[in-house]
Amino acid sequence: MKALVLSGGAGTRLRPITHTSAKQLVPVANKPVLFYGLESIRDAGITDVGIIVGETAAEVEAAVGDGSALGIKATYIPQDAPKGLAHAVLIAKDFLGDEPFVMYLGDNFLLGGITDLVSDFTAGDAAAQILLTKVPNPKQFGIAVLDDKGNVKKLVEKPKDPPSDLALVGVYMFRKEIHEAVRAIKPSARGELEITDAIQWLVDKGLTVKPHLVTGYWKDTGRLEDMLECNRAVLETLEPSNEGTVDSESKLIGRVVVEKGAQIIRSTVSGPAIIGRNTKLIDTYVGPFSAIYHDCLLEKNEIENSIILENTKITNVGRIEGSLVGKEVEISGSHEQPKAHKLMLGDHSKVVINT
Repeated sequence: MKALVLSGGAGTRLRPITHTSAKQLVPVANKPVLFYGLESIRDAGITDVGIIVGETAAEVEAAVGDGSALGIKATYIPQDAPKGLAHAVLIAKDFLGDEPFVMYLGDNFLLGGITDLVSDFTAGDAAAQILLTKVPNPKQFGIAVLDDKGNVKKLVEKPKDPPSDLALVGVYMFRKEIHEAVRAIKPSARGELEITDAIQWLVDKGLTVKPHLVTGYWKDTGRLEDMLECNRAVLETLEPSNEGTVDSESKLIGRVVVEKGAQIIRSTVSGPAIIGRNTKLIDTYVGPFSAIYHDCLLEKNEIENSIILENTKITNVGRIEGSLVGKEVEISGSHEQPKAHKLMLGDHSKVVINT
């Protein structure tokens, strides 16, 4: 069995972070979201992985490499534009051949992995298996309708009038029939080859599409709120460890991970939280549900429920919470007169200033 992982797309909902970074590489608990999916695939016994890449191909390839560090063999498949999930299957035919495969959206997070789901699929004979979960906002997702026996009857992509609240989770399993389906369908009104249309084609041909209701934690990490929620979920599972340096005036409270080379100086870290390698905290409080990535400097601040990316410097700014701060950012406080905020912000930035 093979895997097809989608790691293209523009990530417009996470701008400006995704102007310079692939959305799949934004870290959750100091690990790129993409890596959680690749590790789940590996843990399910699948090592031959095709990765669909777009404009951020160089960054994704630099992070994943040949895949050996993650226990997989990575093959990169370029997509000239985000033309739909079914289009990704279409262009991956040479890699996939006629083998069954898992398709995993690289910005999705499914806590608990997919090992049992893969075993269930390979033991059966369904042409496809889809994962479903109940959502409060079905207009934003592909939606499935089941018949009285629990079989998939109909699928609709982002309907204006949702026929159910069962959304497709970004993990699919297919057999070779899907290749005929993606060749048979036409682009949707938004100009994409929709995977929902391809799966509907299978249903209309009388082939079995097996649904599986996800009751555990799943999240599409496309928005700030989703990233922070996902970060909280992972931090809750951490086992405390300390490979850094914590001075006698500092305190680690609860589930805290301090990575190699980190320095905690006259500071308090209250978990669950993670402090990345070679990051330095000075006279700083880091509160619950915070993930500070590597090579950062935080001095004389309070940080809580936030994700801070690598090589960022934050000094003398008071309290920050509910935030996602990009890499190589500098934020500093000032006592100069007159008092005023000095900002240099990129396109699509969002700033909330407490006055």
